[in-house]
Amino acid sequence: MSSKVCLGFAAVLLLAAGSAQAATVSTTFNNKITIVGECQVGAISDIDFGSHGILNANIDGTTAINVTCTNATAFSIALDKGLTGATTSSRVMTGPGSPISYSLYSDAARTANWGSVYPSDTVQGTGIGVAQTINVYGRVPPQAAPVPGSYSDTVTVTVSY
Repeated sequence: MSSKVCLGFAAVLLLAAGSAQAATVSTTFNNKITIVGECQVGAISDIDFGSHGILNANIDGTTAINVTCTNATAFSIALDKGLTGATTSSRVMTGPGSPISYSLYSDAARTANWGSVYPSDTVQGTGIGVAQTINVYGRVPPQAAPVPGSYSDTVTVTVSY
């Protein structure tokens, strides 16, 4: 055999051996997630109306509700009447003397009562995928001052979506 033929034969053998080692196989897989409508409520600070003696003028306070809902999820926020058995339009704080009346509103002018009847006195919104701050405006109106001491009430926030 000539040396040219031997070299050509050797090159073909090397190519064949190299391509046998390079064989591969592949497949695919899918990655999935299903997003459902959901809302979460963050921590809420208390409304502290401060320390006062005679209740002869409006005493205002505020807090904020942080609601995070999935994008485009409609929600409604209700505030109950509190622990004292009052109504949502005239809540009361109890303590060592006569109850102290107060109200909660959804607007800074304190004209829109915030209650628990959908949709008449609740606050509605639509989720944007990040936390939204919804302000709560409180007011203690002028009234006969009860005996000195600490007065309080607890209101439950309910988010429906």
